[in-house]
Amino acid sequence: MKRRFLIIVVLLSAVVSASAQGLEAVSQSIDCGQVVYRMPVTAEFDVRNKSGKTLRIDEVRKSCGCTSVAYPQGEIASGAAFKVRAIYDAAQMGHFNKQIALYGSGQKEPLILTLKGIVVEEVVDYSGSYPFKLGNILAEKTHIEFDDVNRGDRPTQKIHLMNTSDKSVQPVLMHLPAYLKAEVSPSNIRPGHSGVATITLDSRALRNLGLTQTTVYLGMFPGDKVSASKEIGISAVLLPNFDDLSSAAKAQAPQIQLSATTLDFGTVDGRKVKKGEIDIANTGKSTLDIRSLQMFTAGLHLSLNKTKIEPGETAKLKITADEKQLRNARTTPRVLMITNDPDRPKVTITIQVK
Repeated sequence: MKRRFLIIVVLLSAVVSASAQGLEAVSQSIDCGQVVYRMPVTAEFDVRNKSGKTLRIDEVRKSCGCTSVAYPQGEIASGAAFKVRAIYDAAQMGHFNKQIALYGSGQKEPLILTLKGIVVEEVVDYSGSYPFKLGNILAEKTHIEFDDVNRGDRPTQKIHLMNTSDKSVQPVLMHLPAYLKAEVSPSNIRPGHSGVATITLDSRALRNLGLTQTTVYLGMFPGDKVSASKEIGISAVLLPNFDDLSSAAKAQAPQIQLSATTLDFGTVDGRKVKKGEIDIANTGKSTLDIRSLQMFTAGLHLSLNKTKIEPGETAKLKITADEKQLRNARTTPRVLMITNDPDRPKVTITIQVK
């Protein structure tokens, strides 16, 4: 009897959970991008009834009277998909961010939909070039770097996009790690029109000092398939914090000095592998700690004979380059060092291959 009671409780919990889901939108926020002043703009939300039962939309609340909403007036079957159209009057210049709350019958929590963008006198498109292709979209670049980031920073980077296909697309950045957020404006890019993807880095979510790299993908619509042709490489360099270092401690700090910050391996000349060396000296007054030694690209092999260098001592960094791999690199081949030298916490060595 007790077991039967437990089963009933579990089943009831599942029903309550399913019912609590209510209305669900494919995208709860639509960015309209640039909107011309006094030319109303329409955003269309794809919504589905996920409550597990037939319901109606009992009430719609809007954040202002500047937005009108069209939605189904009758019953909506369980699992049925429908559209909600929101029209913003664009009667005020500048950024707008409007909310719409849909209350389904029997649902305690509403579905919140957001319509945003910027009202302008005239739409101004990006005037630069789009040398890269990501699926059906041309892109300004396919790699971005968040350089010299301090813990707590939230820097942003932009990638300008152009839809050269004959269909509208709803670009979305997929497979984002926890430390990245992204949005595309406008959410729907018509044929022959441009947009911009904005990527924001939350440095508080980065685990380690130094280089963190990842690959994300630009889908043509939510749920699009991931493929190598849609890759965007993203790297971030998190620096150590020396803000609390006193003047006395800084006077006793280590100082890094390199024999070179560039290695020129020249042309291939039929050779598959080339080697170079760099001396790393500590001209300071305490132990120099090479906390991190990383590569921005594949094709480099590193060997450092010691990571802790006492005052007056020198370490040797050996760099071996596989030129075939380097030729396929999307970015300039570089070596990154993170140190405890407060004046040079980051050292970059550039590898040149023709």
